[in-house]
Amino acid sequence: MQQNKVGEVKLLMQFGRFSFIILLMICALNAQSFKDFKTSQTQSFGNYKELKDKEFKKNLTGQWRAYNVYRGVKLYEKPKPKSIVSAKTIKTKSIGPIVNVKIIPEKKVLVDAVVFKKDKDFVTLDKKAPSFDTKVDNLIVIKEKDGNILLKSDLKSKTSLVKKDINFNFFGSELGFNISANLKKSKFYPKNQKGIVNFFDTAASSEYEGLIDDIKSVSKDLGLNDWGIYLLVQNISKKAFTNSDDKKLFSWFIFNKLGYAVKIGLSNKHIVLMHYSKKTIYSTPSYSFLNKKYYVISHYAKRNIRSLYSYKQDYPDATKAMDLSLDKLPNFVKDMQNKTLKFKEFGNSYAVSFKYNKNIIDFMATYPQADYETFFNAPIEKETYKDIASDLKKYIDGKRASDAINFVLHFVQNSFIYETDQQQFAREKVMFAQETLFYNKSDCEDRAVLFSYLMKELFSIGVIGVKYKDHMATALNIPMQGDAIKAGSKRFIIADPTYINASVGQSMPKYKPIKPESFIVVRK
Repeated sequence: MQQNKVGEVKLLMQFGRFSFIILLMICALNAQSFKDFKTSQTQSFGNYKELKDKEFKKNLTGQWRAYNVYRGVKLYEKPKPKSIVSAKTIKTKSIGPIVNVKIIPEKKVLVDAVVFKKDKDFVTLDKKAPSFDTKVDNLIVIKEKDGNILLKSDLKSKTSLVKKDINFNFFGSELGFNISANLKKSKFYPKNQKGIVNFFDTAASSEYEGLIDDIKSVSKDLGLNDWGIYLLVQNISKKAFTNSDDKKLFSWFIFNKLGYAVKIGLSNKHIVLMHYSKKTIYSTPSYSFLNKKYYVISHYAKRNIRSLYSYKQDYPDATKAMDLSLDKLPNFVKDMQNKTLKFKEFGNSYAVSFKYNKNIIDFMATYPQADYETFFNAPIEKETYKDIASDLKKYIDGKRASDAINFVLHFVQNSFIYETDQQQFAREKVMFAQETLFYNKSDCEDRAVLFSYLMKELFSIGVIGVKYKDHMATALNIPMQGDAIKAGSKRFIIADPTYINASVGQSMPKYKPIKPESFIVVRK
C-alpha cells in the first residue's frame, strides 16, 4: 500500500510538471500569436505607399470628439391617402395639332469584335467587324483590353473570367478581383480608436493599387454611377472580410482611395460608415462635419443608431460627394423579360407590351431615397421605351394633341393598382419609371415619374412634378383649359396620373384650393 501511495505521488508530480509545461506552451503560443499581430502592425507602421496617409494618420490618432445623429428627413409631412376616389369621366374638347409619334431607330454600332455562341464557347468572328444592329440574336458587343474580353452581353450566359481571389455575380455579370494578402490582414483590433489606426496602418502599407485600378476599370466598363460603385465596393468587402466592422473599415479605406469623402465613427465599440452627399438622402440618419452632411446609408429607413466619436478632417484629396443621379443606365448583362399592361378608356380595352431587363430592376430596387429630381430625370431602358412608344403610337397617331395626351394619362392611371409604399414595401420608396412599369402596384409619385417621362419623350412638352404635403401630381406647359398653377413665369395645367379617369386640367377636389409645397424640375 505504501508503495502504491509513493507511486501515486510520483505520478502526480510528473503530471503536474507535464501540465505546467503544457500551460507554458499555450501561453507561449498565445504570446507568439499576439506578438505576430503586433509585429505585423509594427512592420506596417510608416511603410505607407502615399505621403498623405502619414499625414492623415494624425487625424486618426488625435483627439476625437462626439457627434450627434440627425434622424433623417421624411419625404412627406403627412401620410399619403390609402385610397383614391375615381373622377367623373369627362370627354374634353379635341384641340391642338395632329399627333404623329416619332420613334428614333437604334443606331448602328461599330464594335471592336463580334462573337457568337457556339455550344458553350464564345468564338470570335472578325477583329474588325462591320456595323450591325445591336439586337441581332446571339451576338455580343465586346471591347478588348490587353486581350481580355470585357462585359457587354445580350445573352443570359455569364461572361468568362479567370478565377480570382474573390468572385461574385453583380447584376448578371460574373466579376472577379484579386486582393493582396497584406490587405486581407487588416483587422479592427482592439475594438477602439487604436484598432482603427491598426487597420489603417496595415491597409495603407499593403499592395492595394491593383484593386483600386480594377474597381475603376470595371466601374467604367459597366457604366456605373456612384450608387453602382457603392454596391460594387460593398460586394467586394463582403467577400474579402467576415467581420462586419472589418467590412466597413475596408469600404472606408477603398472609397477614400477612390476620391470619395467618406468617414468612419466609433459607436459602442462598433464602426459606423458615413458617406458625404450634397443632396438630401431621405429617411437616412446623418452626422454633420464642418456643415457637410455624412449619411449612414446602411441604416436607410432604420432607427437603431446613436451618437458617435469621430475625427473632423477629411482624407486628403477625397472630396467627391456621393451623387445618386442616374442619368444613364448601367451596362448590365441583359436578362430580358416580357410584360403586358391592360387598361380601358371610355369603355374600350387596350394593351401595351414591352421587354425589360430584370438586372436593371434588381439594381433600382437597392436605391435609397434620393431627391425627387433623381427619379424624375432617370431614363427608361431603350428597348422598353421603344416597345411602349410603338404600342401607344398605334392608338394615338392621327389624334389631336389633347386627345393623345389624355390617352397616355389614362394609360398611366388605369394600368396599375393604387397602393401606398407603406402598404406595399412597409417603407417609403419612390420608384424609377422603369420600376413603375415592372410592379403591378404603385402610388402617386411613382405614376408622376412615369407620366412625366412619357410626356417629355412622346410629345417633347414641358412638364414638372407638383408636390403637396401628402401627394404628388404633374403639370404640363401646354395651352389647355382647366385647373392650372404658375411656376416661375410659366403657366402649367394640372395632369394627375393618380386621379383615376381624370383628364388634363382636373385636380383632385382636395388639392384644388391648396398651394403646392414645391415643384420638381424635369429636364428636357
